[in-house]
Amino acid sequence: MELFEALGLNVKILLAQLVNFAVLLFVIYKFGYGPIMKVLNDRQNKIEKGIKDANEAKEKLVEIGNKEKEVLAEARREAQEIIKKAQAIAEESKAEVVEITKQEAAKIMADTKKKIEQERAQIMSEVKGEISELIITATEKIIGKKMDAQEDKRLVEEIVGGIK
Repeated sequence: MELFEALGLNVKILLAQLVNFAVLLFVIYKFGYGPIMKVLNDRQNKIEKGIKDANEAKEKLVEIGNKEKEVLAEARREAQEIIKKAQAIAEESKAEVVEITKQEAAKIMADTKKKIEQERAQIMSEVKGEISELIITATEKIIGKKMDAQEDKRLVEEIVGGIK
Protein backbone atom coordinates (compact mmCIF):
# COMPACT_ATOMS: atom_id res chain seq x y z
CA MET A 1 0.00 0.00 0.00
CA GLU A 2 2.87 2.22 0.60
CA LEU A 3 3.85 1.79 -2.96
CA PHE A 4 0.47 3.15 -4.09
CA GLU A 5 0.82 6.05 -1.72
CA ALA A 6 4.36 6.72 -2.97
CA LEU A 7 2.92 6.94 -6.46
CA GLY A 8 0.23 9.28 -5.24
CA LEU A 9 -2.60 6.81 -5.54
CA ASN A 10 -5.32 6.35 -2.98
CA VAL A 11 -6.28 2.68 -2.74
CA LYS A 12 -9.82 3.41 -1.67
CA ILE A 13 -10.41 5.67 -4.63
CA LEU A 14 -8.73 3.16 -6.93
CA LEU A 15 -11.01 0.37 -5.66
CA ALA A 16 -14.03 2.65 -5.97
CA GLN A 17 -13.03 3.46 -9.55
CA LEU A 18 -12.55 -0.24 -10.35
CA VAL A 19 -16.02 -1.00 -8.94
CA ASN A 20 -17.47 1.94 -10.88
CA PHE A 21 -15.69 0.73 -14.03
CA ALA A 22 -17.04 -2.81 -13.52
CA VAL A 23 -20.57 -1.48 -12.93
CA LEU A 24 -20.27 0.78 -15.99
CA LEU A 25 -18.92 -2.12 -18.06
CA PHE A 26 -21.81 -4.33 -16.90
CA VAL A 27 -24.40 -1.61 -17.65
CA ILE A 28 -22.92 -0.96 -21.11
CA TYR A 29 -22.79 -4.68 -21.86
CA LYS A 30 -26.30 -5.31 -20.55
CA PHE A 31 -28.06 -2.27 -22.06
CA GLY A 32 -25.78 -1.27 -24.92
CA TYR A 33 -23.73 -4.10 -26.35
CA GLY A 34 -26.41 -6.83 -26.01
CA PRO A 35 -29.22 -4.90 -27.73
CA ILE A 36 -26.86 -3.55 -30.40
CA MET A 37 -25.60 -7.05 -31.14
CA LYS A 38 -29.18 -8.33 -31.18
CA VAL A 39 -30.15 -5.62 -33.70
CA LEU A 40 -27.08 -6.38 -35.80
CA ASN A 41 -27.78 -10.13 -35.71
CA ASP A 42 -31.43 -9.54 -36.62
CA ARG A 43 -30.38 -7.30 -39.49
CA GLN A 44 -27.82 -9.85 -40.67
CA ASN A 45 -30.48 -12.57 -40.55
CA LYS A 46 -32.91 -10.40 -42.53
CA ILE A 47 -30.26 -9.68 -45.15
CA GLU A 48 -29.37 -13.38 -45.42
CA LYS A 49 -33.06 -14.27 -45.67
CA GLY A 50 -33.52 -11.59 -48.35
CA ILE A 51 -30.60 -12.97 -50.35
CA LYS A 52 -31.93 -16.50 -49.94
CA ASP A 53 -35.43 -15.41 -51.03
CA ALA A 54 -33.97 -13.52 -53.99
CA ASN A 55 -32.03 -16.61 -55.06
CA GLU A 56 -35.14 -18.78 -54.70
CA ALA A 57 -37.18 -16.25 -56.68
CA LYS A 58 -34.50 -16.22 -59.37
CA GLU A 59 -34.54 -20.02 -59.54
CA LYS A 60 -38.34 -20.04 -59.71
CA LEU A 61 -38.23 -17.40 -62.43
CA VAL A 62 -35.83 -19.54 -64.46
CA GLU A 63 -38.04 -22.57 -63.83
CA ILE A 64 -41.14 -20.65 -64.89
CA GLY A 65 -39.30 -19.45 -68.00
CA ASN A 66 -38.42 -23.03 -68.88
CA LYS A 67 -42.00 -24.17 -68.29
CA GLU A 68 -43.24 -21.28 -70.41
CA LYS A 69 -40.93 -22.36 -73.24
CA GLU A 70 -42.18 -25.92 -72.93
CA VAL A 71 -45.82 -24.80 -72.97
CA LEU A 72 -45.18 -22.56 -75.99
CA ALA A 73 -43.42 -25.40 -77.80
CA GLU A 74 -46.32 -27.74 -77.03
CA ALA A 75 -48.81 -25.10 -78.18
CA ARG A 76 -46.87 -24.67 -81.42
CA ARG A 77 -46.85 -28.43 -81.98
CA GLU A 78 -50.59 -28.60 -81.35
CA ALA A 79 -51.17 -25.64 -83.64
CA GLN A 80 -49.13 -27.33 -86.37
CA GLU A 81 -51.16 -30.52 -85.92
CA ILE A 82 -54.41 -28.54 -86.10
CA ILE A 83 -53.17 -26.77 -89.22
CA LYS A 84 -52.18 -30.07 -90.82
CA LYS A 85 -55.58 -31.56 -89.99
CA ALA A 86 -57.32 -28.46 -91.33
CA GLN A 87 -55.26 -28.63 -94.51
CA ALA A 88 -56.06 -32.31 -94.92
CA ILE A 89 -59.77 -31.61 -94.39
CA ALA A 90 -59.57 -28.69 -96.80
CA GLU A 91 -57.88 -30.87 -99.41
CA GLU A 92 -60.53 -33.55 -98.96
CA SER A 93 -63.27 -30.95 -99.15
CA LYS A 94 -61.63 -29.39 -102.18
CA ALA A 95 -61.42 -32.75 -103.93
CA GLU A 96 -65.06 -33.50 -103.10
CA VAL A 97 -66.21 -30.07 -104.25
CA VAL A 98 -64.20 -30.35 -107.48
CA GLU A 99 -65.62 -33.80 -108.16
CA ILE A 100 -69.19 -32.69 -107.43
CA THR A 101 -68.70 -29.61 -109.56
CA LYS A 102 -67.31 -31.68 -112.41
CA GLN A 103 -70.26 -34.07 -112.16
CA GLU A 104 -72.75 -31.22 -112.06
CA ALA A 105 -70.98 -29.49 -114.93
CA ALA A 106 -71.02 -32.71 -116.96
CA LYS A 107 -74.69 -33.24 -116.15
CA ILE A 108 -75.56 -29.65 -117.02
CA MET A 109 -73.55 -29.93 -120.24
CA ALA A 110 -75.30 -33.18 -121.17
CA ASP A 111 -78.73 -31.72 -120.41
CA THR A 112 -77.92 -28.55 -122.29
CA LYS A 113 -76.68 -30.51 -125.31
CA LYS A 114 -79.85 -32.61 -125.35
CA LYS A 115 -82.02 -29.52 -125.20
CA ILE A 116 -80.00 -27.81 -127.89
CA GLU A 117 -80.17 -30.88 -130.14
CA GLN A 118 -83.96 -31.21 -129.73
CA GLU A 119 -84.64 -27.55 -130.35
CA ARG A 120 -82.18 -27.44 -133.23
CA ALA A 121 -83.98 -30.29 -134.94
CA GLN A 122 -87.37 -28.52 -134.57
CA ILE A 123 -86.68 -24.93 -135.58
CA MET A 124 -83.20 -24.07 -136.89
CA SER A 125 -83.78 -20.41 -137.64
CA GLU A 126 -85.45 -19.43 -134.32
CA VAL A 127 -83.18 -21.57 -132.23
CA LYS A 128 -79.91 -19.80 -133.20
CA GLY A 129 -80.75 -16.79 -131.03
CA GLU A 130 -82.08 -18.96 -128.23
CA ILE A 131 -79.15 -21.39 -128.42
CA SER A 132 -76.63 -18.60 -128.04
CA GLU A 133 -78.56 -17.28 -125.04
CA LEU A 134 -78.78 -20.78 -123.52
CA ILE A 135 -75.09 -21.39 -124.12
CA ILE A 136 -74.21 -18.05 -122.54
CA THR A 137 -76.55 -18.76 -119.60
CA ALA A 138 -75.26 -22.32 -119.17
CA THR A 139 -71.67 -21.16 -119.42
CA GLU A 140 -72.29 -18.45 -116.85
CA LYS A 141 -73.86 -21.02 -114.54
CA ILE A 142 -70.97 -23.43 -115.00
CA ILE A 143 -68.35 -20.73 -114.64
CA GLY A 144 -70.24 -19.24 -111.72
CA LYS A 145 -70.22 -22.54 -109.86
CA LYS A 146 -66.56 -23.13 -110.62
CA MET A 147 -65.73 -19.62 -109.50
CA ASP A 148 -67.62 -20.21 -106.27
CA ALA A 149 -65.68 -23.40 -105.59
CA GLN A 150 -62.41 -21.70 -106.41
CA GLU A 151 -63.35 -18.72 -104.30
CA ASP A 152 -64.14 -21.10 -101.42
CA LYS A 153 -60.78 -22.82 -101.94
CA ARG A 154 -58.95 -19.49 -102.00
CA LEU A 155 -60.69 -18.32 -98.82
CA VAL A 156 -59.90 -21.58 -97.00
CA GLU A 157 -56.24 -21.35 -98.02
CA GLU A 158 -56.13 -17.69 -97.02
CA ILE A 159 -57.59 -18.46 -93.60
CA VAL A 160 -55.26 -21.42 -93.06
CA GLY A 161 -52.33 -19.29 -94.21
CA GLY A 162 -53.35 -16.57 -91.71
CA ILE A 163 -53.24 -19.08 -88.84
CA LYS A 164 -49.61 -19.94 -89.52
